[in-house]
Amino acid sequence: MSDSQLRTVAHQTGGAAKDFFTGAGLLGRGLGLVLRSPKLLGLGLLPALIAGLLYTVALFALVGFIGDLSSAVTWFADGWSTVWRDLIRVIAGAALIGMAGLLGVLTFTAVTLLVGDPFYEKISGLVEHRYGGVPGAVEVPLWQSLRRSLADSLRLIGLSVVVGVPLFVAGFIPLVGQTVVPVVGAAFGGWLLALELTGVPFERRGKRLKHRREALRPRRPLALGFGVAVFLCFLIPLGAILMMPAAVAGATLLSRKVFGLPISVETTRSL
Repeated sequence: MSDSQLRTVAHQTGGAAKDFFTGAGLLGRGLGLVLRSPKLLGLGLLPALIAGLLYTVALFALVGFIGDLSSAVTWFADGWSTVWRDLIRVIAGAALIGMAGLLGVLTFTAVTLLVGDPFYEKISGLVEHRYGGVPGAVEVPLWQSLRRSLADSLRLIGLSVVVGVPLFVAGFIPLVGQTVVPVVGAAFGGWLLALELTGVPFERRGKRLKHRREALRPRRPLALGFGVAVFLCFLIPLGAILMMPAAVAGATLLSRKVFGLPISVETTRSL
């Protein structure tokens, strides 16, 4: 490889790393906006709390029936000795709870955005207004917005299950499961979260899920930086609930950056 080609690769790598950390920083900026505005914080926490309660009830139900479920998925061990049968069923129960936790992280945002669509529309709109608004914004009726959000959420949840389950299973592969899989899982989860969270600002511009993919793909390092930061925060207990308003605000900033709109000069101090 020639010197000029090496310099080009180094420049591209450095630019991708810079974009990645810039994207991660957008979550921090979103958190700063939310913490300075009790209105944004209150609007964002309510639907996240509702979704969190639903997920908590589902988790307790899973734990309550984990014995029956682990027996069902390890039917082949019915004739084994008691020690080995109980051991394999304990492992199966732990695996089921772990897989449920992973799917919970991957699907929580989609469900929360669906539950709190009007709330997050308001948060995103306030952030847009703070930095100059949206030229040619499209007014979408609430019922139509909810219908589209449901359709997009179902697509993303389906993708989460299709990819998330094999990743979870791959996590049991020695060495690979403890090194490669967590990185791939964080990248995949981050990309999904970036797609999900930018739904509201893209909808405001009359754009659907396929348009989000098309717009974010050329800025993948930026989108991944933001999404991975959100993904890691969501892994922290109660992190998904507490960080949801900041994630919505940060996703609005990400969308504005992707569309070439200002995110540094604030036109109003009131949110």
